This record gives sequence, structure tokens and C-alpha cells, in this order.
Amino acid sequence: MIEKFLEEFTKLIVENPHSVRIETNEVDKTFSEITIHVDKADTGKIIGKDGKVINAIKTVIAACKAKSGKSYRINIKPNDES
Repeated sequence: MIEKFLEEFTKLIVENPHSVRIETNEVDKTFSEITIHVDKADTGKIIGKDGKVINAIKTVIAACKAKSGKSYRINIKPNDES
């Protein structure tokens, strides 16, 4: 559910939506690490000015913990291929 939200939301923000990929690494039952892969040119759009966009995304995802009890770490990684 969270991965699908992140993928759709990220595609709305970036210039190259075809390059968006979400990767989830479940560390244990209570913690997952989610990596958002985007085109190098779109990395700044996801981070936003002073980190405001990524912080807003992290706030929304953190609210999901109230329902599921699971914590998430969100990372952004630029794709190597352009």
C-alpha cells in the first residue's frame, strides 16, 4: 500500500515518471526501508527546497505507523542510467 502510494506520488512530481522505481527491504516485522529510485535530474524535485518535499512524504508515511505499527525509512537514490 505504501509502496504504491509512493510510486504514484513520485510520478506526479518528476519530469521522467518512467524511471521511477520503488524498492522495499523489510528489515524485520516492525521496520522496513523503502528506496525511491528516480532519474538523476529528478532527485532535487523529490527532495524539494530545504528538504520540504521529502519531509512531507516522510510525515505522511510516519502516520501509517499508527495503523500498522510498522516504521519506515525513506531513501532517495538516483538511477545511474540516463
